[in-house]
Amino acid sequence: MGIPLRLTVMNFLQFFVWGAWLISFGAYMIVTLGFSGGQVGSVYATMGVAALFMPGLMGIVADRWVNAERLYGVLHLTGAGLLLWASTVRDFDTLYMIMLLNAIVYMPTIALNNALSYRVLEQNGLNVIRKFPPIRVWGTVGFIVAMWMVDLAGWTKSELQLYISSGAAALLGLYGFTLPACPPAREVAKKSVVSALGLDAFVLFRRTQMLVFFIFAMMLGAALQITNAFGGAFLADFATTYPDSFGVRHPNILISISQISETLFILTIPFFLHRFGIKIVMLLSIFAWVLRFGLFAVGDPGAGLWLLVLSMIIYGMAFDFFNISGSLYVDREAEGSIRASAQGLFMVMTNGLGAFFGSIGAGMVVDHFTVDGVKDWPSIWFTFAGYALVLGILFPFLFRYRHDPAAMAVVRR
Repeated sequence: MGIPLRLTVMNFLQFFVWGAWLISFGAYMIVTLGFSGGQVGSVYATMGVAALFMPGLMGIVADRWVNAERLYGVLHLTGAGLLLWASTVRDFDTLYMIMLLNAIVYMPTIALNNALSYRVLEQNGLNVIRKFPPIRVWGTVGFIVAMWMVDLAGWTKSELQLYISSGAAALLGLYGFTLPACPPAREVAKKSVVSALGLDAFVLFRRTQMLVFFIFAMMLGAALQITNAFGGAFLADFATTYPDSFGVRHPNILISISQISETLFILTIPFFLHRFGIKIVMLLSIFAWVLRFGLFAVGDPGAGLWLLVLSMIIYGMAFDFFNISGSLYVDREAEGSIRASAQGLFMVMTNGLGAFFGSIGAGMVVDHFTVDGVKDWPSIWFTFAGYALVLGILFPFLFRYRHDPAAMAVVRR
């Protein structure tokens, strides 16, 4: 098996593990376990907590003491055991602790997956820029395949989704030990904890433009987990009014249109960044989030199914134009000596603080509009849309940026 194919298998399984439960777990907790919106939000917020520190700390471990592929394998094997344990638990406190531990071991594997891919490609004399994107796309494919598998098996509201994820994690953990050796680079300068967590990039906050950008990045990061946590539960609540509709019978397949759209919008980023600049691209992302939530508020799995499908398509712009374009912008604005740390800070602000506060806040909104177990979904989604609308109104006035097409030309290459 050639190196690109071996890395493709790794990327496929990496996100298959996540896709098997990330989108449907909220419906399982609400419908099957009877958890409240706040409890569901808290479970999803564990990923934000883990993203604050674990990727950086595990990066230090791989840099200094343990082969990256072995650490990667151990983390996934541990996650496999935790997911299997979670499938047997019915009370919130225990499940929360297990999913927190699972987030602690899973979130750093996302960064290690990239680091391993880069390192192995370089060791074999392959061009990383040319070879990695087609490999990484298969990660999204793995995520979608897992969603479809759980959906078609009828397990979106069952603990069996965790069995699928656990089995894939165990397979990937064992597979990790077969990857080419990536020993610690002891000959290079040691990375400090402060640097690994992206904290030395806080010097960027001295520039008002970057401070405003990171604040909005955190606020937009809050939107990322909302439909992950509650999209499935939203569709499940239509079971009495549209029991035979496609959206109710196959919620994961419907939501997977979002991930398919994401893979397509990635291809448009170079054009939009060069033509319009980061300010307009971010603004498009913000208003895409407004539409994403607003269409959920007015759509349904019956005659309004097309509105839900349109919302899924718009997700690609909402996610990519913020997450990918924002990362490219940070890379261009940061000095060379703190470029890696700046990316760490961007992850902390979006997938860490943003995801944490977004998950907790979303759970509070859901509970606020829940009376006697009945959720007022239009009000819930309109609240989220209003939140994004406020960001869209404030952003162009607070983020001072003048687009220079020549400076962004590098993005097109």
